[in-house]
Amino acid sequence: MENWVLKNKKADFEGLSQTCGISEVMARCLVNKGFEKPEEIEAFLKPKIEDLHDPSDMKDMDKAINILKDKIRDGKKIRIIGDYDVDGVVATYVLYRTLKLVGANADYDIPDRIKDGYGININMVEKARAEMVDTILTCDNGIVAMDQVLYAKSCGMTVIITDHHNLAESEDKEVILPQADAIINPKQPDCSYPFKCLCGAAIAYKLMTVLLDSFNCESKVNIHKYKEELLSYIAIATICDVMDLIDENRIMVKHGLAQLQHTENKGLLALMDICQIDREQLAAFHLGFIIGPCLNASGRLNTAKKGLELLLAETKEEAVGLAKEVKLLNDLRKDMTAENVEKAVRLIESSELAKDKILVVYLPDCHESIAGIIAGRVRERFHKPTIILTDAEDCIKGSARSVECYNMIEELCKYRDLLIKVGGHPMAAGLSIQPANVSYLRQRLNENTVLTDEMLMPKVAIDILLPFGYITEPLIHELKQLEPFGKGNDKPLFAEKDLRIKSAFLIGKSNNGIRFKVENQYGREMEALYFGDVEGFFTYIEATYGREEAEKLKTGRSLKATLTITYLPRINEYNGFKNIQLMIQNYR
Repeated sequence: MENWVLKNKKADFEGLSQTCGISEVMARCLVNKGFEKPEEIEAFLKPKIEDLHDPSDMKDMDKAINILKDKIRDGKKIRIIGDYDVDGVVATYVLYRTLKLVGANADYDIPDRIKDGYGININMVEKARAEMVDTILTCDNGIVAMDQVLYAKSCGMTVIITDHHNLAESEDKEVILPQADAIINPKQPDCSYPFKCLCGAAIAYKLMTVLLDSFNCESKVNIHKYKEELLSYIAIATICDVMDLIDENRIMVKHGLAQLQHTENKGLLALMDICQIDREQLAAFHLGFIIGPCLNASGRLNTAKKGLELLLAETKEEAVGLAKEVKLLNDLRKDMTAENVEKAVRLIESSELAKDKILVVYLPDCHESIAGIIAGRVRERFHKPTIILTDAEDCIKGSARSVECYNMIEELCKYRDLLIKVGGHPMAAGLSIQPANVSYLRQRLNENTVLTDEMLMPKVAIDILLPFGYITEPLIHELKQLEPFGKGNDKPLFAEKDLRIKSAFLIGKSNNGIRFKVENQYGREMEALYFGDVEGFFTYIEATYGREEAEKLKTGRSLKATLTITYLPRINEYNGFKNIQLMIQNYR
């Protein structure tokens, strides 16, 4: 069951339409997003690089820049320590490439997901000390590395932290910060930077833009163009780290996508070619579901340094070789994910787990690097908070993914007595636990939860009840101004009720879609496609209208009863022919 909700915000839509030069449909969509003033609408539809916030407002920015300038001038060895996900890899790339540009003696290190775990560790600090590193510069990690920073300082090293993760707190909610020489993280309570939702790579970018301004590099590179080019990488990291696409994240992703269409990065060009991405049609989807996962796969199944080497590739041959390698790794990761998702679903549906509101699923043979992806897929399937556990070297490790109404990290922290380690966010967390405590964790999470069946019901938020007669090519093109879509900026969702299905045909190599011809109550016909649980759709029709009606549909005949759908409109182009199609999202 789904809870369908029609957004019903009030505003002077006709006035906004005339003032802003947009359609009333567009005005309604923008008001539903929270934009009611013409100047807000203008800023959203036409995001400008000049509207990015001043990075100098970040706490410790001047301190970090002065340290780096001194170290660069004196030829001191600077080591960047990143993280193994896309955000960490891109942040490392931005820091490394820019530091080398300004003449720094810089290198990098990235932890191994399995051997090292997340972020900087004592072994990495010891390695840096042995290799005469003077300064450690972290990115996308370090804000909770208290012991590691203390050890680095005791070895005589300078430490600069750039991170975007939440700060550590004591039991009485006092903020605890590592004893670094400079910390750049806008979530610090005394940081005046106005936007707190940047990814790690974006914070690294902010630091480097200030550093570039303090050096005269115009003889080496056009600084303005170089900064704009860097936005293409920040767009990838922002999308892949699932940051809210609002404020300056929207600005950076919008401009970064435009830059990516004309990128000269040999690694990205090779990867887009191998993945058959049409650069003219490049969208946030390609970053989040094709490019990002390929870069991530190297950190999951091999080493994240492969993804970084791809971005740094200097020749086409090297780029093509590395692109093939990360693509193969991602294909393997997809196969492993599908196999384990199927195992998890089977286990849930055939056991007492099906009754739980918080799913705790133990898959002993699952590769621990893909547990988070599996947790996300299972969460989507059952719309319940999900923890996937798997065997690690000396304990059981897990990844958790949550739903909006359940703060995963807060709930897990209530049971620290059962856990070896826990960390993360409201929507995603990681943990380690002894085998004997797994059943207790499942039991206590479920016995003490305040979640109700109603809270776990998927919510479908509809922007407008929009009859087909309003759907035109100009409107579809106009709606593209709302892109890029993602977290914090959902695609507009429309609905039409009392539709008669005139025909339905299975499509796709594995019959994974249905093509409909539908007619609304005003006699307007439209082609509609559904790609989802096809078997579930026909089961629903049979349960609601009877087997005879379901069989009619399967053989291309019309359905007597009517359906209500939610949809997204699109323009389909094939062999020079264009037509409007509806992409069905939900039905009832």
